[in-house]
Amino acid sequence: MFKNSKLSRYKAGKIAECFCIDIDATKTALLLKLNRKTVNRYFLAFRTLIHAHQTSQKEKILGVVEVDESFFGPARVRGRPGPRKRGRGTLKQPVFGIYERNGSVYTELVPDCSAKSLQAIIRGKVALESVVHSDGWRGYEGLVDVGYDKHFRVNKAKHFVENNVHINGIEAFWSFTKRRLTKFNGVKRNFELHLKECEWRYNKPLSQLIAELKLLVSKNEDLMV
Repeated sequence: MFKNSKLSRYKAGKIAECFCIDIDATKTALLLKLNRKTVNRYFLAFRTLIHAHQTSQKEKILGVVEVDESFFGPARVRGRPGPRKRGRGTLKQPVFGIYERNGSVYTELVPDCSAKSLQAIIRGKVALESVVHSDGWRGYEGLVDVGYDKHFRVNKAKHFVENNVHINGIEAFWSFTKRRLTKFNGVKRNFELHLKECEWRYNKPLSQLIAELKLLVSKNEDLMV
């Protein structure tokens, strides 16, 4: 599977299958009777390929689109006593997400949740013809003025769905991602690789994950492990 790898293609393929099934590196090493460091190198290589693939997608999203931001990091910061804070105003890493209804997800780390940061990504990734759903956060104000005349907002303080406007799809993705990341104790290292992996995995059957990973690897046979 990888050039200069000492493993047989059969073993490398089994590592890829375990990765797609979402078995962690420790259990994969036990199942396949391999060194955990070897499995970790393969897993890191897979995540690097997936990250490169996901970030290379240039086509703009067209259709009914949900946008939202989320925050990742520890519930409490050592040395900072007090009640735990959620969402905006925390020291957590903000992440912006765009969900195409019945389609793909796009995520990006952002420095903040200002209109300048969020709308720059929307204008770069979402076609003007799209129907955009968001919550009432002020960072989404003015989207109509820049061409998104089908921008609808839901007041989350009052309703989860209002006149068929909602962002339940992107919020389901955030829940999926945070559940996955708990397996890695929040992922302090390579966070963006894991984030893009979740983006790639979301709403795909196992057979599709295996086929896509196999194709990515076949296009990168010169990758060293």
